[in-house]
Amino acid sequence: MNQVLEFEKPVVNLKAKIEDLKNLSQSSEIDLTNEITTLEEKLAKLEHDIYSNLTPWNRVQVARHQMRPTTLDYIGELFTDFLEFHGDRYYGDDEAIVAGIGFFQGQPVTVVGHQRGKNTKENIRRNFGMPHPEGYRKAIRHMQQAEKFNRPIITFIDTKGAEPGREAEERGQSEAIAYNLKAMAGLKVPIICIVIGEGGSGGALALGVGNHIHMLENSTYSVISPEGAAALLWKDASQAKRAAESMRITAPDLKAFNIIDEVISEPIGGAHRGVTEQAEKIAPVIQQSLATLSPMSEEQLLDHRWEKYKKIGEFSEAE
Repeated sequence: MNQVLEFEKPVVNLKAKIEDLKNLSQSSEIDLTNEITTLEEKLAKLEHDIYSNLTPWNRVQVARHQMRPTTLDYIGELFTDFLEFHGDRYYGDDEAIVAGIGFFQGQPVTVVGHQRGKNTKENIRRNFGMPHPEGYRKAIRHMQQAEKFNRPIITFIDTKGAEPGREAEERGQSEAIAYNLKAMAGLKVPIICIVIGEGGSGGALALGVGNHIHMLENSTYSVISPEGAAALLWKDASQAKRAAESMRITAPDLKAFNIIDEVISEPIGGAHRGVTEQAEKIAPVIQQSLATLSPMSEEQLLDHRWEKYKKIGEFSEAE
């Protein structure tokens, strides 16, 4: 059964009522066309009113929706002849990271992204999209390969954060993330990053050092989850909704801060309502980024990336 978010219940209930009337009309001689039309008009207005005024916490809930499209969903829609690679050549393969090569509208590209599951079995296999150090090493291995063969890099960001367990730390989690940050900053090919769900902490940033950073409108990008922030600030994780309101973690907020380049609109109700429609909204953004970045020289790409990050935030020099 598909997940229904609390704020969506009025929409779901009205849809069910419309469906009941349609079934009644088909199974009897009663003409309910006018009643159905009236309710469909009411439904359209209700959906517009609800989904046009989502709160930050509502967007967090949509970003976490169990059926929200994943990296592999978008790979299937956006790229042709995709070939996935495995392993970091040090420890093993981490299925929380997908990496490979394919074609975007005929152009060879390297694609790297977080991968979570849509049910319990898949999530256990993918570690809920929380990579271990071998996942980040796999990612940067293929990004460096992309540089060697002059392929643009496209990353999809969708993780609550890196795996925080003891074994991950023993295998060098912090070092792996730090190395990715350093290495991505110096890659001499275009890097396009797209936040498709949750972008959590260093686990997200390890795939997020790019020339262009885009976000789906109901995605989030932050240094910590609302629950984590609430636990730190108020010693109460149940205050997550309050934290989400104050953290400014949504795509419109980050666009206003010039942290991201483009907000990509979603189908009414969220990306999970139509992966093909969502991919069709992502494709022109990738196309435009490639058109802008591909003509740049290696030095221009590095300068562009440096200037992007240098402009984030404010600081003053001490006298």
